[in-house]
Amino acid sequence: MWGFQSSIKKMNQNLRIIYMGTPEFAVPPLEILINNGWNVVAVITAPDKPKGRGQKMIPSPVKEAAVHHGVPVLQPTNLKSPEFLELLKSYQSDIQVVVAFRMLPEVVWNMPPKGTFNLHASLLPDYRGAAPINWAIINGEKETGVTTFFLKHEIDTGSIIFQEKEPILPEDNIGTLYERLMHKGAKLVLKTIQAVAEDSIFPKIQDESLALHHAPKIFKETCQIDWTKSAIDLHNLIRGLSPYPAAWTLLEGKNCKIFRSNVASTDFQDLQPGQFKTDGKHHLVFKTGEGCLEIKELQLEGKKRMAIEDFLRGNKLQ
Repeated sequence: MWGFQSSIKKMNQNLRIIYMGTPEFAVPPLEILINNGWNVVAVITAPDKPKGRGQKMIPSPVKEAAVHHGVPVLQPTNLKSPEFLELLKSYQSDIQVVVAFRMLPEVVWNMPPKGTFNLHASLLPDYRGAAPINWAIINGEKETGVTTFFLKHEIDTGSIIFQEKEPILPEDNIGTLYERLMHKGAKLVLKTIQAVAEDSIFPKIQDESLALHHAPKIFKETCQIDWTKSAIDLHNLIRGLSPYPAAWTLLEGKNCKIFRSNVASTDFQDLQPGQFKTDGKHHLVFKTGEGCLEIKELQLEGKKRMAIEDFLRGNKLQ
């Protein structure tokens, strides 16, 4: 038994890993590798950014995790610069792991002998793109998952290594689903690294017939509520954008973010889409293109986020 554990430890130490990532989503996969004894020789992340009134330079969540574990951090502004490429090459990595990082030039992802693999928060080839978790909820999907795959020229199209499915619950929003996929993805990265080290991976070419949806980046206009759409579509939009960046509409001329809703059991035929009724105490119901939507939690411009009862107590809507 001791000999088996010793060989596993040696395998972990021999495989040299470069890890690339920036946001919170990329922290658990990094930490699960480090905590399981894998040899992460360097971390590449985005440069520090100014934030807040004082414009203090703030490191990325991945940089903070790497520094905590004593892993060297590289923060290149230009991934093609000769200086960066020479430094990257000096680490002599066997494989590179990418989680929520920017697009890599071929000279970077093709550098290590065992290649570069990426973690994507969907069941590829469906929902390729920058915001797969958001769009799966917005489109009313009942299931999603995580995928590890090898990088190639076209984004999110490389051969699939492993996939794990995850149900999307009726009460899920982007926050709750993001949290579960983040930790499920970390375990899949660990599984993938173990398989790479053992030379026991059998990548599969993506089936293009399954690429049914796209997951483009979310912009402010994506978040604006179009009241001519159905109540269920708008309910899913709100779920898919809550808590951030949040769906929004105009309420009596002010920008209003909406965080929770329900498809109303009643329908007001005398209203036009975008018009609303309220009892001034507990209910705020908007007419949509099909059915009505009851608002449960919102944030009016310049105000705090609050439940609808608290909001109506302090705001008299016409």
